[in-house]
Amino acid sequence: MSDQPRRPRKTGKPYRRPQKDPVRILAFEALRAVDERDAYANLVLPPLLRKAREKGDFDGRDAALATELVYGTLRRQGTYDAVIAACVDRPLRDVDPPVLDVLSLGAHQLLGTRIPTHAAVSATVELARVVLGDGRAKFVNAVLRKVAQHDLDGWLEKVAPPYDDDPEDHLAVVHSHPRWIVSALWDSLGGGRAGIEELLEADNERPEVTLVARPGRATTDELLREDAAVPGRWSPYAVRLTEGGEPGAVEAVRDGRAGVQDEGSQLVALALADAPLEGRDERWLDGCAGPGGKAALLAALAAERGAVLLAAEKQPHRAALVAKALDGNPGPYQVITADGTRPPWRAGSFDRVLMDVPCTGLGALRRRPEARWRRRPEDLDGFAPLQRALLHTALNAVRVGGVVGYATCSPHLAETRAVVDDVLKQRPEAELLDARPLLRDMPDLGDGPDVQLWPHLHGTDAMYLAVIRRTG
Repeated sequence: MSDQPRRPRKTGKPYRRPQKDPVRILAFEALRAVDERDAYANLVLPPLLRKAREKGDFDGRDAALATELVYGTLRRQGTYDAVIAACVDRPLRDVDPPVLDVLSLGAHQLLGTRIPTHAAVSATVELARVVLGDGRAKFVNAVLRKVAQHDLDGWLEKVAPPYDDDPEDHLAVVHSHPRWIVSALWDSLGGGRAGIEELLEADNERPEVTLVARPGRATTDELLREDAAVPGRWSPYAVRLTEGGEPGAVEAVRDGRAGVQDEGSQLVALALADAPLEGRDERWLDGCAGPGGKAALLAALAAERGAVLLAAEKQPHRAALVAKALDGNPGPYQVITADGTRPPWRAGSFDRVLMDVPCTGLGALRRRPEARWRRRPEDLDGFAPLQRALLHTALNAVRVGGVVGYATCSPHLAETRAVVDDVLKQRPEAELLDARPLLRDMPDLGDGPDVQLWPHLHGTDAMYLAVIRRTG
């Protein structure tokens, strides 16, 4: 018997084995993991890239392209769904998810990159042959040829509702956000059109990697010696890696002396540390410490003053991450696994308390673009009781004269001012402080006394902070 592979019967066209494209196959695998396992791209993609490099399949340009394909497709998914829906003869829900992922990858190459049209179509069809088979590849080819008939602006004129008819639907399609999130962000900005389009567009931009030099362990001068490193905008401990810098290549990050941390998160920790106190300043608490970024900065700041940080986290695996982040801190600290709603510490034990509560994460859509498609309005109802309970816990934990920082990585009013207002109505012994002077002369901080940071105004995640003093 011949060792040659069997060939199909002649069909009028020569047989051609599908060509494997490691970059697009990896991007497809990442999208499938996000869809099938509810994984996050920022957790799925790095190990896939590392494995590809180890096999010798990738260089730096390949990794950059794969990253752009994954994140760009996820960020613009809503827009691309509207375009693809106009090019198929069935509802999108009837298109198999793997086929839709391939189509979305193709749409992003056609509408969101500078890849030439013929290359984008042919490469995506080849991907379809490898991962879907010849039959579905023909469908992909037909759809993408329709997509290629217009550029992005041309498609938006066709698929986006007119702004005057329905502003929220228009913005949802044009800027690829669910309508309910557009509405919530608009409310959080204070109404009116000012800022909403800039905010939605900022959510669709790839954020820079920001590092934190942990006091007593690393300095910004050390980090600034890295290639393409520039100072942070607001935090004295921040350094930004431009041009797609890789944090894993930074020695101080590998050693745990520095970490990856958005500047907004750094500012929350710094604001709590700088808030004015009455009396002693010896015991600090981070009541929702996982995964440990703010706790590591707080522990270092506390050590400089001779204070001690207790970092508490409910989930054991996240508590382990906190312990890893704090390992090597120059001063004393303690990490415990504890439920913040059933605290093991005595009331009035702490001078400063940070409660960075679980939330929808709508403030970090730049970093986790898939979250916008995963979250639902009803998720707010699930977080609301926990957020209020944790703020009550924080106010119980702090002594008279001490301060509490209530923080959340969401600008949704139901997770920010509504929580603080509701709790303070029940706690006459607590008062809001003006948090704006604690953020080092930053502009555009609103009317106070609480603070909402914004990607389009400050270049940070949309972190919220309220600073509260216990008065009795």
